[in-house]
Parts: sequence; C-alpha cells; structure tokens
Amino acid sequence: MRRPHALIDNSLSALVEGYTWLPARRARSASGVAHTRVLGQRAVGLCGPDAARFFYDEDHVRRHTAIPWPVQNTLFGRRAVHTLDGDRHRRRKSIFLTVVNRHTARTLADGVGTSWDDAAASWEPGRPVVLFDEAARVLTRAVCRWAGVPLADAQVPVVARDLVAMVDGFATPGPRHWRARAARGRREAWLGNLVTQVRDGALSVPAGSALAAVSAHREVDGEELSPRLAAVELLNVIRPTVAVCWFVAYAGHALHRWPEHRQSLRDGDRDFALAFAHELRRFYPFAPFIGGRAVRELTWHRDRIPKHAMVLLDLWGHNHDERLWGDPFAFRPERFLGRDIGPFELVPQGAGDPETNHRCPGEPLTVAILRTLAVRLAQTDYTVPEQDMTISLRRVPARPKSGFVLVPTGTASHSS
Repeated sequence: MRRPHALIDNSLSALVEGYTWLPARRARSASGVAHTRVLGQRAVGLCGPDAARFFYDEDHVRRHTAIPWPVQNTLFGRRAVHTLDGDRHRRRKSIFLTVVNRHTARTLADGVGTSWDDAAASWEPGRPVVLFDEAARVLTRAVCRWAGVPLADAQVPVVARDLVAMVDGFATPGPRHWRARAARGRREAWLGNLVTQVRDGALSVPAGSALAAVSAHREVDGEELSPRLAAVELLNVIRPTVAVCWFVAYAGHALHRWPEHRQSLRDGDRDFALAFAHELRRFYPFAPFIGGRAVRELTWHRDRIPKHAMVLLDLWGHNHDERLWGDPFAFRPERFLGRDIGPFELVPQGAGDPETNHRCPGEPLTVAILRTLAVRLAQTDYTVPEQDMTISLRRVPARPKSGFVLVPTGTASHSS
C-alpha cells in the first residue's frame, strides 16, 4: 500500500491554479492519485468513472462536515441538503425530486424560452447586449415564476445580481466572497418571509411549486424546516437554475468559435440541440472538483485514504480525459449523438443516480434550458464586436471575461 511523504498544504495553490490544480497534482503521481493537504486537512484526489462510483458510495465517502464553511455561506447555505447523508439526505432531497421531473423541466424550459423572447423583443438594433447578464435576468424571471415565487419585473435585475453573486463568490476570498455572503443573507431573508406567509395562509402558491414544497416539507423527525432553512433549499432550486447563465454565455462563445454548428440549431434539430447542451457542459469549465470525507480508512487501488481525509473527485479532469473522450479539448457536439450517457460518464454536475445519492437533481433543468436557449441564440441575428473573450482557468467559476457581448442587427440575415 502506498503511503505518501509529508504533505504541504496546497490551499493557496488551489486558489491560484484553479481548474488545473488537481489534474496537475494527479499527473505528478504514478498512480494518478493526488495526495495533498487542503485547508489543513489531508486530501486525496481521484478521477475517472470507477473513482466516481467509489466516491458516490456512502460506505466510502460522505458529505457531512466535508463542505467548508465559506462554501456553505455562499453557494449552498448552512445545513443544506448537500451537507447531509443517509436517511436525512434522502428525506430532504425528496423536495427536489418531487419538484423536478421531465414534465416540470419542460415547463420551466418553455417559460425560459418565453422570457428570452420577451427580452430579445426589447433589444435595440445596434445596441450591445452582454449575454451573461441578459441570460441571468431571463432565467431569474422564468425560474421564480415557475417556482411560485412572486417577483415584480422591477425586482428582477437586483435579484439576478444576487443569485449570480452567490455562485461567483463561492471559491475565492476577497470582495467576490463578501458580495456572495451579503447576497445570500438578503435572499434567505426574502424567501424565508415568503415561506412564513405561505404557512400563515397570507400567500397562495401553486400546488407542486418549489415554494409550496419547501413550505410543507417535513424532516425525518416530522419537524418542518425553519423559514431560514426552507429558504436555503428554495435557493438551491432557484440559484443553480440562474447559474445556467454561465453556460448560455459559453454557448455564445462556442457559436462564435465554431459557427459550423449554428445551422443545425437554427433548423431546430432537437437531437443536435441536446448534444450541443451536453458538449457545452463537458467542454467548458464550471465546478473544478467536489469533495467528501472518508468514513473509514480506505484504499483506492493501492493508495491509502486515511479515515476522515477529504476525498476530491476531479470533475474538470474527468470531463477532459483523453481516455474517455478522445481529443477532449475539441468542441464536438456530435460525440453525444445517437448514444446513451452512463451515470458515471459525463459528470459536470456530479455522477450516479440523483434519486439515491448526491448527484444534482436539477441536471434535467439545466439540460432542458440549454437545449432551448441554444436554439434561440442560434436563431438570433447579431454581430460580435471586438472584446476580450478569454476564459481564465485560474478563475473559479470561469466565464468569458467580457460576458460575451453581441450586437443585435435587427435584420433577417444572420451575421456573427
């Protein structure tokens, strides 16, 4: 069994190097397993489908105590479903599995399409539009309506900014982190007040909506969620939906770099639109890795994983593994045409079965929205001005630096 030498804390390197940090550490090891320290704790980095199966087995790795407080205070919320295991996790996750299914995903995607059409109708020919920001507003308006959350049009821009800030500041110290914490405080207070109104009968919401579900939810012990914790879980429906704006900006970037894909989308080829959505999620960076904690002393192949060590699953490395994808740094939607995707194969939002483990239950929403908006974007007539479209892999979460600026033409012909 391999035992690593004394380990140096790599927290600063992880912050500085971003997405390439864990793949680089794994590449230095003959076994492809990284042994390091993060936030003062032993950490072991794994990658690949077999590693994903190992990671998502609760006999090996659990989430309780594994998510650092800075991430809970910004991205997920304190005591969120992501921090639970076993029966408590399955019971809390039932909220999301009830709210998200094929029918509701289609309903949300249709609502997003309508919200996009309303926004696009207001664009002035020749006036620049920042796609990232516009998509955030489109998604905020649509998901709040779908979730049963009342939101006036005048509130959309500020709520969208807060929801984006929570995602943008989860993996960095400094101003972005503090903006994220402040945004979370505002949105938890807002949604917690709505939950209280629903329970008091002062606010009527559609049956089956996310707001209705979190308001009525009971835990394993029969207790209802506090208004704050109900708000946390409602944000865990709304926030990741708005975070799809990252991938909408990436869609603009991809169509600009590889315009040969535009026609299939413009023609409304649904199979190609689905493949395009999957390739966006595989190719472009979002979450670099996810972490859990070893429940006991383990071995992965011949590498020792100490009890209570952090176990890191390398998502970026997995989605760009030559052995899995072949030419992984080429953008090729056709790689997803005519094939089923295994539960441990494509892992931008986790792996496994969302009904039984920690895979994101909102993944069908992400895919349905991207499938819809990729077509809308390809059918939009615009030019692309000079701008800085670089995507730094040191920034987590990464994004096109300009947000991807387009200029509507107001003409019948397409130009980009």
